[in-house]
Amino acid sequence: MTNQENSNIILKVNGVSKTYESNNRALTVLKDIHFEVRQGETMSIVGPSGSGKTTLLGLCAGLDKTSTGNIELFGQELKELTEDERASLRNKHVGFIFQNFQLIPTLTALENVSIPLELRGASNVMQQSKELLDRVGLGDRMNHYPTQLSGGEQQRVSLARAFSNAPQLLFADEPTGNLDGNTGEKIEKLLFDLNKEKGTTLIIVTHDSELANKTDRILKLKSGALVSDSRNVALEV
Repeated sequence: MTNQENSNIILKVNGVSKTYESNNRALTVLKDIHFEVRQGETMSIVGPSGSGKTTLLGLCAGLDKTSTGNIELFGQELKELTEDERASLRNKHVGFIFQNFQLIPTLTALENVSIPLELRGASNVMQQSKELLDRVGLGDRMNHYPTQLSGGEQQRVSLARAFSNAPQLLFADEPTGNLDGNTGEKIEKLLFDLNKEKGTTLIIVTHDSELANKTDRILKLKSGALVSDSRNVALEV
């Protein structure tokens, strides 16, 4: 590997396993996972329910710690960082989109989008937030609360929020899982359009094979093991 190629790697997963204690028994969810992700890639993580997809996503984002192996995110080994240091790293470089939106119900759409910008101490917070909501088609819904928005509209707010801190890496966990087919397609297009505009690296956990096949690369998990790592091929999940 050349120095240039190595410098483009933003995520390294090396020999990662994750085991939980459950009813005095050890439950191994992930087993010896290895892969690397380069800046600008789009990648899906697929597999049946219980295969460890969401667990792997959480480990890559530093939301949980590995049992064995290590993960390096933006040149920093996550297990060497404190919880506050991991949170700071995420706030600087990472965005999230969740299946259940995870908007703050007591805040308007505009306020939800502005939170990451405020945490970073950005200037012109409200102006930037308004521009993002305009971009996702919610210019006339900025002052609505989540309960006043449809599922598709809430996910558009979530998209705007995810991109508000200009993340280098975006993690999306079943981003269309709670949406009907037509709404899901619109969210997918918006996600990929924004991702291309911003030059963001995108990692998606999904059960949707059509969505997975829109990414550059597909990792398939089965029973906690990585069984394939393929590029631009159709997979049946």
